[in-house]
Amino acid sequence: MEKQAALDLLEFIHESPTNFHAVLSIKQRLQAHGFKQLFSGEAWHIEHGGKYFVTKNHSSLYAFIPGNGNLAEEGFKLICAHSDSPTFRIKPHAEMPVEGKYLKLNTEVYGGPIMYTWFDRPLSMAGRVMVKSDKPLKPATQFINFDRPLLEIPHIAIHFNRAVNDQGNPLSKQRDMLPVIAMINETFEKDNFLLKLIAQEMNIPAEDILDFDLTLYEYGKGTLFGLNNEFISSGRLDDLAMVHAGLTALLDSKPCNKTKVLAIFDNEEVGSGTKQGAASPILRTILERVAFNQGYKIEELYRAIHNSFMISADMAHALHPNYPEKHDPTNHPIMNQGPVIKINANQKYITDGDSAAVFATICKMAGVPYQTFVNHSDMAGGSTLGNILLTQMEMRGVDIGNPMWAMHSVRETAGVLDQDYVIKAFTTFYNI
Repeated sequence: MEKQAALDLLEFIHESPTNFHAVLSIKQRLQAHGFKQLFSGEAWHIEHGGKYFVTKNHSSLYAFIPGNGNLAEEGFKLICAHSDSPTFRIKPHAEMPVEGKYLKLNTEVYGGPIMYTWFDRPLSMAGRVMVKSDKPLKPATQFINFDRPLLEIPHIAIHFNRAVNDQGNPLSKQRDMLPVIAMINETFEKDNFLLKLIAQEMNIPAEDILDFDLTLYEYGKGTLFGLNNEFISSGRLDDLAMVHAGLTALLDSKPCNKTKVLAIFDNEEVGSGTKQGAASPILRTILERVAFNQGYKIEELYRAIHNSFMISADMAHALHPNYPEKHDPTNHPIMNQGPVIKINANQKYITDGDSAAVFATICKMAGVPYQTFVNHSDMAGGSTLGNILLTQMEMRGVDIGNPMWAMHSVRETAGVLDQDYVIKAFTTFYNI
């Protein structure tokens, strides 16, 4: 049973090479379970017993199930995660011929990837393409996934940098991280090569393509490994593992008095300051529409928000077997020993004693273990969605995540048992 959750996670990640495809995968799973899509530009009609979702920018998604109780008294139960992962975006006019023989593509780094992990492995491209429509202000959106080994970023041979293993190889984002896509031969059409390639893949006229958002991803599918298959190896575990857990829990949960919300934001890896990011007013706007559409007034909305609880779910750092000194001596999570409550004295996380106690109680109710993470005091840590979201709303909340190695590598590692544990904890939370 524990492995089934991990295997389904691998399938979900494989279906989700980009943030756009992640939202598409979530949408398909929600619709298969009877969720109805709402649209921000249209009037909402929320019915008792209904299940709903709305998307933004095709890269963020917000699902909710109205509760059976009084919203002002019961409030919302929210699980929040993000759809994006560090990668490389294809720039406009990306074609870069080299010596008339090779063709490479110009890229821009998105987020903070561990860049050298992207070398010497088959890569592909995916994203969205904007196509002409009869509405100038609303071009049509189509999704594309080449889904085959198409590119590679070659590393320089050790013979040209004999000190690479001792002194490393400082990388230039502009010079070193450009993938090769083709050899140039007599039949090569250099003008608008990429545009023509996209058009051919989508079977549409090239002149109909207005623009695109394409990123690289590792072509190889994730896998389980270890003597007893106790580890998960995959790209984009940060943060699709938490997206998958929240989605699975929402679909498996039972009706209750509180209104359940799953909020999947985009652009967490670049600061969240976009219309589809956690720093935007989108989540508060959705909660307002949910309340007002059911006849509640502003005062009751304020009460509902006060009586709500948020789980900000983003992956956490597990004790690294080769670098134990990098971790706090008494709060270093171990893989496969349960979800992690993330704590920071300088408020990088929203966790406090009250909210930590709530999540610990949820884990005990679910019958799963839990752990705590605190940064080594001499090392600055990262931040996540929680604090950004709670600048918009006065609400209790906790930051948690599953322990993992190699966060922001092209291949990350997590624990098989932990995915099952966190799904059980999230399901229990939604069922309270």
